[in-house]
Amino acid sequence: MSVIDRKIRGFRLIDLVALGVLVAVILGVYLAKTIAGRERAEIAAVEKQIDAEKARIRLLQAEVAHLEQPARIEALSSAHLGMVPVQARNEATLDNLGQVALGKKTP
Repeated sequence: MSVIDRKIRGFRLIDLVALGVLVAVILGVYLAKTIAGRERAEIAAVEKQIDAEKARIRLLQAEVAHLEQPARIEALSSAHLGMVPVQARNEATLDNLGQVALGKKTP
């Protein structure tokens, strides 16, 4: 009688080994499926966070665009700082930049 044909309580040893391997494979597949499900849930949560952050970025970009409007900045600077736009007679040309650098008055 060989080791393979040996019987334990009416079952061949090979049948018991095959049953043990089958149970191990079933447990391995179950654990792999459980771990994959958790990973899938984590991925979904991260994707939700990414979508929320993208929406927040769009909102902040819209707010920056609103805050950087030249008309708004001009109104705030004149209301709070008393600033006014530069008049044409106060603008310097390339010819009189040297005089401006020396602090001379330009006509």
